[in-house]
Amino acid sequence: MRYIYILIFLGFVSFPGKAAINSQSELADFAKGAELWFAVESNLLAEPSTFSGSISLINNSAQALPAGNADWQIYLHMVRRINSTEQAGLTLQHIQGDLHRISPTKNFKGLAVGETLQLNFQSAPWIISYSDFMPRAFIVAAGLTPEIFANTDTEEFSHFVRPMTEPRQLLRNIGNGDKFATMTDQQRYRQNQTADNALLSNAELQRRIVPSPAKLQMFDGNIALSSKWQLHLSAELQHEGRYLQQQLQQYFGSDITFAQTPGKQQIKLKLAAPHPSLAAESYQLKIRGNVVEITGTDKAGVFYGIQSLLALLPVRDQATTPVRLPQLFISDQPRYRWRGMHYDMGRNFHGIEVTLRLIEQMARYKLNRLHLHLTEDEGWRLEIPGLPELTELGAYRCFDLTEQHCLLTQLGTGPHPSGSGNGYYSREQFIQLLRHAQAHHIQVIPEIDLPGHARAAIKAMESRYQRLNQAEQPEQAAQYRLTEDHDLSDYLTVQNYNDNSVNVCLESSYQFVDKVISELQQMYLDAGTELTLFHMGGDEVAKGSWQGSPACQQLIAKPDNGINSVDDLKPYFINRVAQLTAKRGLALAAWEDGLMATAAQPFARKQFQNPQVVVNAWDNIWEWGYGDRAYLFANAGYNVVQSPGTNLYFDHPQEAHPAERGYYWAARSTDTEKVFFYRPDHLYHNAEFTRDGTEITDLAALLGRELPQLEKPENMLGIQGQVWSETIRTAAQLEQMVYPRLIALAERAWHKAGWEPDKTSMAARADWQHFSQRLVSHELPRLQLTNSGHYLPPPGAIRDNGKLMANVAWPGLIIEYSVDQGQSWQHFQQPLTASAKQIWLRSKLGGVTSRIIKL
Repeated sequence: MRYIYILIFLGFVSFPGKAAINSQSELADFAKGAELWFAVESNLLAEPSTFSGSISLINNSAQALPAGNADWQIYLHMVRRINSTEQAGLTLQHIQGDLHRISPTKNFKGLAVGETLQLNFQSAPWIISYSDFMPRAFIVAAGLTPEIFANTDTEEFSHFVRPMTEPRQLLRNIGNGDKFATMTDQQRYRQNQTADNALLSNAELQRRIVPSPAKLQMFDGNIALSSKWQLHLSAELQHEGRYLQQQLQQYFGSDITFAQTPGKQQIKLKLAAPHPSLAAESYQLKIRGNVVEITGTDKAGVFYGIQSLLALLPVRDQATTPVRLPQLFISDQPRYRWRGMHYDMGRNFHGIEVTLRLIEQMARYKLNRLHLHLTEDEGWRLEIPGLPELTELGAYRCFDLTEQHCLLTQLGTGPHPSGSGNGYYSREQFIQLLRHAQAHHIQVIPEIDLPGHARAAIKAMESRYQRLNQAEQPEQAAQYRLTEDHDLSDYLTVQNYNDNSVNVCLESSYQFVDKVISELQQMYLDAGTELTLFHMGGDEVAKGSWQGSPACQQLIAKPDNGINSVDDLKPYFINRVAQLTAKRGLALAAWEDGLMATAAQPFARKQFQNPQVVVNAWDNIWEWGYGDRAYLFANAGYNVVQSPGTNLYFDHPQEAHPAERGYYWAARSTDTEKVFFYRPDHLYHNAEFTRDGTEITDLAALLGRELPQLEKPENMLGIQGQVWSETIRTAAQLEQMVYPRLIALAERAWHKAGWEPDKTSMAARADWQHFSQRLVSHELPRLQLTNSGHYLPPPGAIRDNGKLMANVAWPGLIIEYSVDQGQSWQHFQQPLTASAKQIWLRSKLGGVTSRIIKL
């Protein structure tokens, strides 16, 4: 039972203010002076999976809100859907997605200066993170430009979300009681208390490169690499040679030269003679005497050998000439052929520069697949020639209820097209991106999410339809239309949309898909590469889609077409796209739920007429009993990329704390250590806790069934990290969520550790200690030198007998403290005499600091 009620608290009114909003300046003054606040009241309601919250409007402005049915409304972003209601003269109405509206009726008594209005509501599921609340609530009035409430026009949640400090706010009514208690500073301190006798020396740290090589043999002594050295390589490796030259130039201040003939003091790049025993992308690196030699089975192998050589160099701002390198021999090859990273810029677009940096960092750590989630309900992010509405309308969100100029504002963008998350890649930028990826031996996988999650495309093509109809070109107008008149289908998606499913019964829908694919292929060709795999999404198609479609009723009524009900329409659509891609020589990819016939069984592989179908298996066996789908799909003949939400979703919080950004539906938190300890060859070992935090000791007993085993390991392509961007509005936020979890992902994708699957062994704990030490000494400083941001875990701390003790999660981080609320910071040396009433602490590395903790 959802309910909402409204309480109005009236205080002493010292200045009544004007009775109406008549001008832009008055509206602006009200939005600047008034404050809108969100709060969680309780997550421990009697009804499971629900919470109570409140929305408060504090009128600190000099402008009153008039009584009665005045022409003003307040719009706010709220990812939890609140059912429409009318109370105390106000209506609260859900519009679409996360957009809600508060409107006055004739019974509204007004809001004078100094008054506070509070709306209390109940919704589902819980909210235990500040980032669930979206910024940029705004007020509109007839004929005036919308104005954002100033206190919400920020990414600092403390300016518009009330603190969550009580157990009723921090714990959930879930399962047998929420055992994932919010991390405290004291718990973090105890968690960080690990012996440091496993720490590596500087020499050992230098050769502990990431990802770890398969074999490393050390020799005595080292060599001195300087600008006097030369590069010697064959003609087919000119690109890799130029790349290495550019990287070394950053150390030596000038280019090392190319040698025409082999000799001493040379870095030699060469390809190995072809042999069936040599794995693709493998390499050997030999540093001995006056020669550095990199031999790859292919160009990618040579490139990865270069990355290992660069990883042996000191961090650039520590470098001197010459650079000392240990004498060693590395023989290395990848664990998996698919080592991927998925990036969603459909929800929020962050610009091309951060994508180019992502490609560079992926290459540094030998990741080779970039899965770009280019389209969503909230945005279409790629220019398609001939379909200008896709980006002119579909790439921007603003306040336009008619959606003739932009999509409805969502996810904290606010009312203006200049708001956060808007934008797209131009065709030229995307070609630039493809060339950059190719130069770094990364394959870009484009995803156009269909048939669900397609609201941006649907609205854009409706705009095109209307434009061409008005120009009296009805046939051209209907060519790429994705919906139809008189469709009475009634559904609601997980993200609270009721109009985001492409109509799979219209031939124009398939013309649209083919048009987009053909333009993608041409962009790849213009970039000097080839599109080989098209990702169609296929996920989260809402039940009820197409039930009220006249075109679908006609299709179902046709005899002998294999379509007997609405349930047959999704596989029909998938197979049509499979055929389209096969005709164009492309493999097809989709998310797992798009390819499931039932909750326990995938569609038969032969049902889809395409030689290769790749599936991203993302679900969790320890929540809904579906996490064995990676094995089910592989056994059924699909190619599988493990993409589990519990371990490899980088949009989840990095700690169980409300101040940590991200959704938490799959796991309460996913830190870098959890990514590091993902064991892809032992899927069920990763099932450690249920959603409520209960430890799993017998997974089969928990699920009440026998667990399938992997029968066709050859179909397991690899693993992939995912970052979804609902709560990620800026490039800085994106990099905070991605790094350094991406580096741990790369370690597991490239290297199979000897301790797997037992992560509790001494060898496993030492490996993590060494990895985290290397993060601090080399990898994170290198990220900073490329202007990439990253996350740092806050310190743990405890007060004991008047003294303050603090520690860090990763060896080598420093701790700073402040006794003047952040006005000044000092280096922490423990124990610190804790005489100040409140002390602020933070971890620091270079120019990056962690979230502040306050004791």
